[in-house]
Amino acid sequence: MRIEFPDFRLGNVLATSFTGTLSERHGDAVERIPTPHRLVDWLALNGLAVDSCTPAQLELARELRESIHAAATAAALQDALPASAVQVINDCSAQGRAAAILTPEGERLWRLSSASCVEDALSVIAADAISIIAGERDGKLALCASPTCRAAFFDTSQSRTRKWCDMNTCGNRQKKARFNANRRKNSRSAE
Repeated sequence: MRIEFPDFRLGNVLATSFTGTLSERHGDAVERIPTPHRLVDWLALNGLAVDSCTPAQLELARELRESIHAAATAAALQDALPASAVQVINDCSAQGRAAAILTPEGERLWRLSSASCVEDALSVIAADAISIIAGERDGKLALCASPTCRAAFFDTSQSRTRKWCDMNTCGNRQKKARFNANRRKNSRSAE
């Protein structure tokens, strides 16, 4: 019997895409990496292929995910960063032995060490989180306008006024709800 898992939400920013592996945090939460194998799948889709993952490494990944979410949310709200979240991010960043490599096509890839590859992959994610939270990249942290989501995302739109973490999910759901509410309102007015 094959177990079905929810699709991954893939974005352009590694750290905030990683936090999206738990969505609808303020509604019916959807865990997108419920098993070690699903973390392996997510890492591979994001250019951080590893051979395996233990339950302890999955727990470390989830701890990093929640720490990034907490720090990114605080940064988006211009609040003080939670010290415990900063500590987890810094520890994960320092633990890895990943190296950036340049391909002949001029693209950056990550080379992970042969030992403890999950920790290497997590160090890349943590370093990406540090760069966006510290304001080193062009864009700004924002929170999804969906009341059930409230995911932190990195807005690189020209105006920096994006409202949704993902237009294909949260944005469409909100637009559909607004359309249906207007339709109900108009049908009552016509009666």
